[in-house]
Amino acid sequence: MSVLVGKEAPAFKAQSVMPDGSFKEVSLAEYKDKNYVMLFFYPLDFTFVCPTEIIAFSERVAEFRERGVEILGCSVDSHFSHLAWRKQSRKEGGIGDIKYPIISDLDKSIAREYDVLLEKAGIALRGLFLIDKKGIVQHQVVNNLPLGRSVDEALRMVTALQYFEKNGEVCPADWKEGNATIKPDPVKSKEFFGKQYA
Repeated sequence: MSVLVGKEAPAFKAQSVMPDGSFKEVSLAEYKDKNYVMLFFYPLDFTFVCPTEIIAFSERVAEFRERGVEILGCSVDSHFSHLAWRKQSRKEGGIGDIKYPIISDLDKSIAREYDVLLEKAGIALRGLFLIDKKGIVQHQVVNNLPLGRSVDEALRMVTALQYFEKNGEVCPADWKEGNATIKPDPVKSKEFFGKQYA
């Protein structure tokens, strides 16, 4: 498994189903210098854990966009399959209307570039990548197929990254907005540690 953190996110351009149900080519390059990107891979359409994640991200999309983050979902299914799944009722395992693009990685090239492809199975693991405005991967997490991801944690990573970018202070374990941060200096950091472990 490749570690992409600190490296330029692999470029891609692929057919996608847009929030309005139309088909459009989406590229990573169109977001550079404008938006952060939260790119997540899921194994397959019409499966079980996948709709819960896709819907959960869609229901929180406004919180990401308030922070300048665009969400992109991606699987190895065709854009026609994505569209059909959108048309299926959520009560029957469908995803309904989704407020961000769902990318078709039919040739599996994107999943392979991000090193989340299970070659024998021909599907992607649950990889999630936070890409900054410069196109650099700042956070990645990869779950095995049965394990759904936390949208709260994905949003927390965005908030922590943006706090660091703005203030130059680093975020400790379980940090949430409003909590104390650490000055990355051998002396100044003791201000935090002295209070934390008093």
